[in-house]
Amino acid sequence: VSFIPPLLYASVQSRRNEIFDTGYALDSNNYGKLGGFSMAVIVSIATIAAAFMADSLNAFMPETPEWFEQAMSQIMDAPVWITLISVSVFAPLFEEWLCRGLVLRGLLQKTGPVSAILVSAVFFALFFAVLHMNPWQAIPAFILGVLFGYVYYKTGSLKLTMLMHCVNNTFSVLMSRVPGLEDAETFMDILSPWAYVCIFIACILMIASFLIILRGIPVNDEKMGGCDKVDALSII
Repeated sequence: VSFIPPLLYASVQSRRNEIFDTGYALDSNNYGKLGGFSMAVIVSIATIAAAFMADSLNAFMPETPEWFEQAMSQIMDAPVWITLISVSVFAPLFEEWLCRGLVLRGLLQKTGPVSAILVSAVFFALFFAVLHMNPWQAIPAFILGVLFGYVYYKTGSLKLTMLMHCVNNTFSVLMSRVPGLEDAETFMDILSPWAYVCIFIACILMIASFLIILRGIPVNDEKMGGCDKVDALSII
């Protein structure tokens, strides 16, 4: 419900301007030589790798208060299908529409890609901390926001960032449902030091390979990257 007002406002403003101005598509398919399915698999693997690496930051975060732990327990005690619909469907759909489709896309038209991606990632982290009442996850959210933003800049695909958001949230929910892992703060609590280091190094290599693949995707515009330019009558 909280997303409806800003999205309605953005829709009205877009329709007021579309008769007079050209713009950039909300969602594009600039995958380079790779197809959509290949990119979907690659971004999903990269998201899990990034989530594993970002999880290590929880070891350095202040201890969460008891009221927050109780609130999270109540959420996770709901039937798994309700939790998945909330965090794996609605959250990626609306949050990516706002943070990448509106905020990042708007910033890219005004400033360079590095600044736009960083500012939108800060917005995503603050939005996450305030709306989710979870400031302890702001730094991991910022890291993922940078990754999501770079993917959107290179491909122009909101579908990919929604998928990445969905994979990250689903991965967290499923891990929290594994018996014996409910009380684990990080993967350090459930893996041996040797296994953790090996997986962490593997994740670094996967992220590096992913960034190399993204870098090889040509972009048409220095600022908007992979977002397709559209005429005044077809702006979304």
